[in-house]
Amino acid sequence: MPKVTAFLWNGYRPHGAFRRRPQAPRNSLTAIPIAAALAAFLFAACSPPPPPPVQSRPDPVREAWYSQTVEALSATVRDARTALRRGHPDRAAALITQGQPLSRRLLSAPKPTLPAMEAVSDLDQLYGQMLLANRHYVWARDLFQKNVTRWSAWKPPTPDTLRRLQQARAALAECDRRMQP
Repeated sequence: MPKVTAFLWNGYRPHGAFRRRPQAPRNSLTAIPIAAALAAFLFAACSPPPPPPVQSRPDPVREAWYSQTVEALSATVRDARTALRRGHPDRAAALITQGQPLSRRLLSAPKPTLPAMEAVSDLDQLYGQMLLANRHYVWARDLFQKNVTRWSAWKPPTPDTLRRLQQARAALAECDRRMQP
């Protein structure tokens, strides 16, 4: 039995397997560049990514199409208001429908100008009045609420913006009054 235990403890190596081969003595100076490269790689991998390049988008308010769109929307609202006064609601509705894409395009700017906001507000106000006259109270209220929000948030307030805010609040109150049973 002791012979078997010694055999297991000493490890059996048949025919010289697992024999250690002689190696050249290691020089500690050859390990330094490897360790430095490994440390540099780890530090580079752990650093935050570089910030993305700042891309300045062109301001649409300063482009020529913006002022042309403001003028076109203002003219459309003026024509729709005139058509409604003359008793042509279908013509007014068609003009308001033509003005909707212009309105969306003007509001796509990050900071629309006051004339653009006035033109969009006039379109929404006129459309809301038409919806109110046709007893579409919920849709009219939505448009009047947009105007209230638009003019409540406008900075700096001017006498004209305050007048428009009061007009939108009055239209909203009228819409709420008509919705009551």
